[in-house]
Amino acid sequence: MLPGPLPPSVAGDKLLEVLRASRVFGGLDECILTDLAAMLEPRLVPGGQTVLGEGEAAESLLVVVSGRLRVSRRNADGSLKLYNEICPGETVGETGMILGEVRFADVTALRDSTVAELRRESFEILLRRHPVELNRVFAQAVYQKLRHVPQVAEQARAHTIVVIALRDARLGRRIARGLAEALGTYGRAGEFAGSEVDGLQLDQFEQQFEFLVLVADVDDPQRIHRLFRQADQVVFVADVAEPPELSAIEAELVGDPGFVMKRKHLALVHPADVAWPGDMRAWQQGRDLERVYPLRSGRQRDIARLARFLGSRAVGVVLGGGGARGFSHLGVLRALEENGIPVDLIGGNSMGALIGAQYACGVPLDEISERTQRFALGGERPTLPLISLLSGKRLERDLRRMFGDIHIEQLWRPFFAAACNLSQACTTVQDSGPLWRAVLASNSPAGLLPPVLWKGDLLVDGAILDNVPVAAMRGRLGTPLERRRGNGTIIAVDVDLREKLCVDPAMARLSAWRSLKGYLGGQGGGTPSIAAILYRAGHIGGMHERRRTMALADYCLEPPVGDYPLMAYRRAGEIAAAGYRHAMEQIALWNYPFHRP
Repeated sequence: MLPGPLPPSVAGDKLLEVLRASRVFGGLDECILTDLAAMLEPRLVPGGQTVLGEGEAAESLLVVVSGRLRVSRRNADGSLKLYNEICPGETVGETGMILGEVRFADVTALRDSTVAELRRESFEILLRRHPVELNRVFAQAVYQKLRHVPQVAEQARAHTIVVIALRDARLGRRIARGLAEALGTYGRAGEFAGSEVDGLQLDQFEQQFEFLVLVADVDDPQRIHRLFRQADQVVFVADVAEPPELSAIEAELVGDPGFVMKRKHLALVHPADVAWPGDMRAWQQGRDLERVYPLRSGRQRDIARLARFLGSRAVGVVLGGGGARGFSHLGVLRALEENGIPVDLIGGNSMGALIGAQYACGVPLDEISERTQRFALGGERPTLPLISLLSGKRLERDLRRMFGDIHIEQLWRPFFAAACNLSQACTTVQDSGPLWRAVLASNSPAGLLPPVLWKGDLLVDGAILDNVPVAAMRGRLGTPLERRRGNGTIIAVDVDLREKLCVDPAMARLSAWRSLKGYLGGQGGGTPSIAAILYRAGHIGGMHERRRTMALADYCLEPPVGDYPLMAYRRAGEIAAAGYRHAMEQIALWNYPFHRP
C-alpha cells in the first residue's frame, strides 16, 4: 500500500510539469492534461519500499513524479533479477491495468520518490471523456514499453551520485570534486557536502543541475543512510593501502531497504606512480558491486573514465580476428587517440585480443606493432597430430614472456578476450585470470593448435561462433542491470572480410597433385589451400552471424585490408596505415562526441 497523499499545494503544478515533459502524455491538449492531473493521486514513497507487488491485482498505474523506481523479480532460487529503471515522467503498471492482469514483477523505490497513482475507476472516467486521445496515448505507452523505449523526452531532475569514503573522509571529498569536474563536461554538475543539504535544498539542487555529487560525512551514520536513500548511484572510496575487509559503513548499509537495487561502485585510489593496481579480487570479495575502478592519485583522466561509466557514456572498442589484417587495429586506435575518443573498455578475439591486451596494459602503439610482429613471425613446431597439427608450446612461452604474471583484474582499463568453448558449445568471455592464458585461448584455432584448458573445458579461437564479440561488450558496458543501448558507445572493428572461396564449376573434384603443380608453376592451382579451407571452417559461424553481431555496435569500422594475405605479418606498417586512413575518414562522419548530456 502506498503512503499518505501529498498536500494539494504540492501536487498540481508539479504533476502538470511532469506530464508535459513526458514523451507519452506531452502531446495531449492542455485541457486533457489538466483533467488527467486532477485524477492522479500523488504519494510519497521512501527509498527501498515496494510500491507494486508481483502477483497483485493490477488495479492502477503509476506516474513517477520524482525519484526513481526499479522493476525486479525473484528467481526460483530466491536470487533477485533486476530489470529497468522508471524515471520521472514514465509510467508503470499500465499494461496490467488495461489488460486486467496481475502484476508480473515488483516495483520498488530506488530512492525517496513521489509517484502519482491513477486508479482503474478514474482511468475509465477519463476514457469516457477523451476516448480517442487517451486510447491512442496508452496504446503508444504499451508499445514503447515492449520496445524498451524511454518515455521521457529529457531528464527532468539531476542524476544524484553519493560518494561515501570507507575510512578517509578527505579522500572521499577529493574524488567527489574530481567527479563533479569530469561530469561537468556533459552537463551542469554540482558537488556538495551531505551535511549542507537538507530535503528542501536537495529538491532545489536536483532541478538546477543535471549531475549532483553529494559527499557523505563518515562520522554521521544517520545522514549516510539518508543520502544513500536519495542516491541513483553510490561510489564507495578507499585507499588501496587500507584493509580490504568490509567496512563498518558498508555493513550498516547492507540492511538498508533497497540496498540491492542501487548501482554501487568502488573507487580504489592508488599512488600516482604505481605500475599496476593492487589486489582487485580481494576488494571484490563480499561486496555487491557493479565494478571496482582503480584510480591513480592526481590523475584526472582516471576519474574521467569513472565519470563516463557513471554517466553511461563509456566507450567500448571491440577488435575482431583476422591474422595479419589485424594490424589495422593499430591504425584505428591511433585515429581514436588523435580524435580524443577515449577507450574505456577493450575486448577482442584472436589478433584483436592480442593487440587489445597490450593496449589495455598501456603499451604504446608503435611498440605493440613491433612486439606483435616478432610474436607472429616466431613460428611453431609441428607435433604428432593426435590433438593438433602444431604443438603451441612456443606461443604459450612467448605470451607468458609478453604478459608475465599479470591478471586481467590488475589492468587499469577493463579488458576481455573471447574464445569458443568446445565443451559447452558457446562463447566464453575471459575477463579474469592470467592475461596470457586468455590471449592464448583466443588465438588457438581448433585443429591447428591444442585447446586451452579452462575449468575442465576446452577453449579455442572464438571465430567459430563470434569473431567480433560485440555482444560481450554490450553486456559489460554501463550497468549490468540493463542490457540495452544507451549505456555507452560501442565501436566494432571487423578486419575479417569475406573472400571468395570457390572453384571452376567444371572441376569435378579437388586434386592435391593439380594444386601442387600449380603452386610450383606459380599459378596457385586454382584450388583453395588447406590453410584457406581450415580458416574458413574456423570462421564460418562468425561469418554467418556477422550481420546480427555488428548490428549491436553503435559504430562499425571495416578497414579495406582484404587484399592483404592472412600471413602478411611483414607488411604490418602498410596494414596499420590502411586502418588509420579508414578510421579517420569514418570518424569525420560520426556524430561525436558520443557522450553528450
